Amino acid sequence: MNAAKKTSGKPAPDMFDDIPVLQRKWRAALRPGERLPRYEDVMLGSLGRLADHIALLRHDGALELSRSGRYVQQWLGDERWDVPVAQLAPDCATVLSGAAASALETGKPHLARAHCVRDGMVRTYDVLALPTASRWGVTLIGAYINERGAQYNLLDAIFSSTDDAVISLAALRDARTEPFDFQVVHHNKSAELFLEVPAGGLLWHRLSEDGGLLASAEIVELLRTAVASGRSAPLEIEIGGRHLRLSATAFADVVSLTMSNVTALKRRDASFRLLFDNNPMPMWVFDTETKQFLSVNDAAIHHYGYSRAAFLRMTLPQIWPQDEWDSHAQALERLGDTYRSSRNWRHLRADGSEIEVLTFGRRVTFDQRDGYLVAVVDITERRKAEARIAYMAHHDGLTELPNREHFQERLKQALDQAGGKRVGVLCIDLDLFKNINDSFGHPVGDRLLKEVAERLRTAIRGANLAARLGGDEFAVVLAADVSPNEASACAGLLIDMLSAPYDIDGQEMVIGASIGIALSPGDGATSEELMRNADMALYRAKSDGGGVHHFFEKEMDRQAQKRRDMELDLRRAFANGEFELHYQPLVAIAAGRIAGFESLLRWRHPEKGMISPAEFIPVAEDIGLITQLGEWVLREACSEAVKWPSDVKVAVNLSPAQFRSRNLVQVVISALAQSGLSPKRLELEITESIFLAETDVNLATLHQLRELGVGISMDDFGTGYSSLSYLRSFPFDKIKIDRSFVKDLAQRPDCVAIVRAISGLGRSLNITTTAEGVETEDQLDWLRAEGCNEVQGFLFSAARPASEIGTLLAEFGQRASRAA
Repeated sequence: MNAAKKTSGKPAPDMFDDIPVLQRKWRAALRPGERLPRYEDVMLGSLGRLADHIALLRHDGALELSRSGRYVQQWLGDERWDVPVAQLAPDCATVLSGAAASALETGKPHLARAHCVRDGMVRTYDVLALPTASRWGVTLIGAYINERGAQYNLLDAIFSSTDDAVISLAALRDARTEPFDFQVVHHNKSAELFLEVPAGGLLWHRLSEDGGLLASAEIVELLRTAVASGRSAPLEIEIGGRHLRLSATAFADVVSLTMSNVTALKRRDASFRLLFDNNPMPMWVFDTETKQFLSVNDAAIHHYGYSRAAFLRMTLPQIWPQDEWDSHAQALERLGDTYRSSRNWRHLRADGSEIEVLTFGRRVTFDQRDGYLVAVVDITERRKAEARIAYMAHHDGLTELPNREHFQERLKQALDQAGGKRVGVLCIDLDLFKNINDSFGHPVGDRLLKEVAERLRTAIRGANLAARLGGDEFAVVLAADVSPNEASACAGLLIDMLSAPYDIDGQEMVIGASIGIALSPGDGATSEELMRNADMALYRAKSDGGGVHHFFEKEMDRQAQKRRDMELDLRRAFANGEFELHYQPLVAIAAGRIAGFESLLRWRHPEKGMISPAEFIPVAEDIGLITQLGEWVLREACSEAVKWPSDVKVAVNLSPAQFRSRNLVQVVISALAQSGLSPKRLELEITESIFLAETDVNLATLHQLRELGVGISMDDFGTGYSSLSYLRSFPFDKIKIDRSFVKDLAQRPDCVAIVRAISGLGRSLNITTTAEGVETEDQLDWLRAEGCNEVQGFLFSAARPASEIGTLLAEFGQRASRAA
């Protein structure tokens, strides 16, 4: 019989009438300023027939049924009042509790839907929960319940909707004991589609008359077996490219035959077999109960080295190392429908070797047995590579000593375990190593570093550690409770050992070592402090000429802190505009007038006042600020000089760092363009250090500047190693005689001879000569007599701020007029 929809005996009120009415009534009763309307305004009064459909719920910590109408009592199957909702029928209690909770949470009516099964019939109800306040201080919820009208038989619905064909057949008997035929007495719609017969064309037909699929000998035998024993074993047949699975269950002489189309399942099984057998990844299926291998693919046989027959005689524990039996067994106990390795496992191959693997699996049915399909990923080589990578991450690639990161970790570990005892840090720098690299090349230098590492590895043992920090820098952790004498003895031994000659391809090479020592806890409690202080001690050892060791001293830290403060102040000073330019006049001796001004950088610190350039210029060079400062000086000097008389020049000192920046020419062009200053009024002063590095590149830059029309001066001439050779390399416009030769002109004949030679050289090469540091009239007379062109110094004026330049020019103008 097909499932038939029914309606209840009494027509239900239309929810589209009742529910909107109740919702409007609830909203109309809600007074301004109140969260919920009052119970009596909503639930009392003209409810009429709706009262039978309402249950009154009381919420005071727990939810109780206080009152219920007759319709509600029929729905509940319970006429009791004042009972906890939890004691009612579970399907009704669940929907009442849920609707009430939602209404209480939102403070508004909540409409829910309930599905209840009564006597095999599924019925659908609307449940509207209306929250209200009461004068007794508890919340009351009025729950309206009404059936939607349509209901259906659950078993009929399932029977009708299943995709499987379900056919009921009656066994036909005569005088014989076994059934001679079967007749269809009932079937679902799927049976007609399954057997491809028209509607109604199957009912009441005998199988012997049908001649179709059902009359096949295999199916008739299946039905007879079911009648004889009550149930038959499943039968699978293939007809017309379809795979069918049949099962039969008998109740006396009535047999229920179920037919399922398993074609897709068979195809998936075939695909599984194809993927399993031909997969390059080792795979197997094992029995979840016995742990026996049920099937293995060719890849597993090849990878593990067992024959197929041997594999299929084995169980899983036979490929596990004995020390992992327990952990493997525990993992199997926790198997779900799928599995993915949470760790690496070890497996044994047939030759006894071990491999490291990851495993992935899922539960499957294999040959009617509960099995588990496992795929194996061999990560043995990957783990070896990872181990090597991990080793290299903590070791130096050239020397294989621990690297800086490993050193820091070991130092922190030693400090953590020290318990107040001393831990020593030795920072080591090789002396003269750069000479080896420059003379013999980096390959030889690398071999020498390996030899150094081997000597350190031999000398530093036990809990101590030697490491290469980079370049020719090494370090040692002395982890034991080391005394200052022991640290000193160790440093002396290392210096002697590292300074002994090295034989590289028959070539004897000699280097040295300098060492800085810091000891915890006095020199620092953290690895960072110890390393920093040992490095400062090393700097002191290098400053003393190398080949020695020094302990850290507090004065070193004070100097380092002063240096750090200077660095911070310098960066802030540049950002805050604390720098200014002062100008010292360059006086032409013959004319007695100011020919130009040298711009000199000054720093006016807001707290410390004027700071000497000798203090901050080296620091600015070290921290890379000198390039920015140099550009600022150039722009500022050009902008100021354009205000002066057109025959007065401005000289600006250039740092070697500005040449390294590679944009010096563009910076000069920009400064001239922005200020409007003629290039002929700009002189750039350089020192011989410009020629000591990248001579060809720097010479090219100087020639480009000369082509602009800018003058080039050699500062501090005569103090370097090759000053005369530089005059051959580049046609300077001016050379400045260092103040050290001017100071003792009146007392030392050799100074007179040097000044005379430089002045004569200048005249011969048509180069202007300027003497620095002129402080007395005697010095001026000597310089005039030796033919010097220009002078500068305190005799004429110290460097002055830009605001005083006008006064200075006026004074010199008056002095020149009087002299004339």
